[in-house]
Amino acid sequence: MPSGTVTETADAPTLILGGGLMGLSIAHQLARRGHAVQVISRRRREAAGFVAAGMLAPHAEGLSGDLLRLGQASLERIPSWVAQIEADSGLTCGLRTSGIVVPFQTDAERAAYPTAALGKTLNRTQLEQEIPELGNTWRVGLLFEQDGQIDNRRRLMRALERACVSLGVQFLEGAEVQALQTDARGALTGIALNTAEGDQQLLCCSSAVVCSGAWSQRLVPELPVVPVKGQMLSLQGPREALKRVIFGPGTYLVPREDGLVVVGATSEREAGFQEGLTPDGQKQLQRGIESLLPIAAGWPPMERWWGFRPCTPDEGPLLGVGPHPGLWLACGHHRNGVLLAALTAELTANAISGKSPNSAEKDLLEAFRWDRFSNR
Repeated sequence: MPSGTVTETADAPTLILGGGLMGLSIAHQLARRGHAVQVISRRRREAAGFVAAGMLAPHAEGLSGDLLRLGQASLERIPSWVAQIEADSGLTCGLRTSGIVVPFQTDAERAAYPTAALGKTLNRTQLEQEIPELGNTWRVGLLFEQDGQIDNRRRLMRALERACVSLGVQFLEGAEVQALQTDARGALTGIALNTAEGDQQLLCCSSAVVCSGAWSQRLVPELPVVPVKGQMLSLQGPREALKRVIFGPGTYLVPREDGLVVVGATSEREAGFQEGLTPDGQKQLQRGIESLLPIAAGWPPMERWWGFRPCTPDEGPLLGVGPHPGLWLACGHHRNGVLLAALTAELTANAISGKSPNSAEKDLLEAFRWDRFSNR
C-alpha cells in the first residue's frame, strides 16, 4: 500500500479530480450544499478554462439536437450561477450579453445554418451596422442577441478559486492521480496519487468526480476522450472598437470591455498532446483576422497561447454516473466547457447530494451518458 495513506471517515470529502473550470465549478456547488470537498490538480493553469475564449454561444455555434438543448439550458442558468460566484468571492466574472454575429458569404449558407431560425437575419448594410469594418466578402449574417461571453481567463477562474476557498474547499496542487482503487464489486474506494513532493498516497473515498479534461482517458481508460489542440492569440484594440463577438468559419473574435480581443482557434486533431505554438497555426489565425476584420490585423498582439480541448466522438460531454459506483463524470465538453459549466456543476452536485433530477434533466443526463457510444 502506498505511503501516506489517509483513512476514510464518515465525513471524507468528495474528491474532484481536476482543478480547471469544471472542477472548480462543481467544487463550488458541492460546498454550497454543505459537502466537504477536496480538489486534486496537477497544474491548474493547463486546464481548458484558462485557454478558452469564454463564448456563451449555443446558437451562434450552430449546435443541434441534445447538445443544443443542453447548451440552452445552461445558458439560462449562467446569470444566477455567476451571481453566486460573485457573491461568494467578492469578485466580478466579466459576464457580457454582447450578442454574437455569424457572417456568411451567401444567402444559401445562412439558410443552411442549423440555428438560423433562432437568429435575426442581417443584410450587408445591417452587418456593417453591427460590425463596422467587417471584411468585404461577407454579404449576409445572423445576429444571436441571446448569446454572449464571459472573461474566463482573467476573471471567472480567479473568482471561482476565491469562492471555493471562502467555502472551505481544500486544494491539493501539483498532485497527479495515478489510478482509481475499487473493491471486488467495482465500487470506488480510493485514489492513488503522487504528490508534488514525490510521495505516493492513497486517499480513501467513496465519491469522486472526473473533471480531468483532455487527460480523462488516462485516468479512466473506458472514457472516449481525446485531445484536440487549439492555438489562440489576443490583440489590443481601441475600447468599443468591436462591440459584438464575430463567429466566423474557423476563426472568432471576442472583444472584452477594455478593448482586448481574443482570437481563436485552430483545431488540430492530429497533434495529440504536442505543446507549443506553430507557424502554421498562427498564420491561420492571422488569415482569419484579415478576412473577418481587416482593420484588426494592425492591432498589436498581446499574448499567444495554446491548449487542449477534451473531445468525444460526438463532441458532447460525458455526464452523470461513471463506470464505477461512486465515480461521477464531468468531462469531454470540447468547445463548450465555459457554456456548459453552470448546468454541469448543478446536475453533478445535485446527483451527489441525492437530489432527483426533473424529467428534462433526466433526459439530458441519459443523452450524455459515458457509454452511449457502445449502445448505438
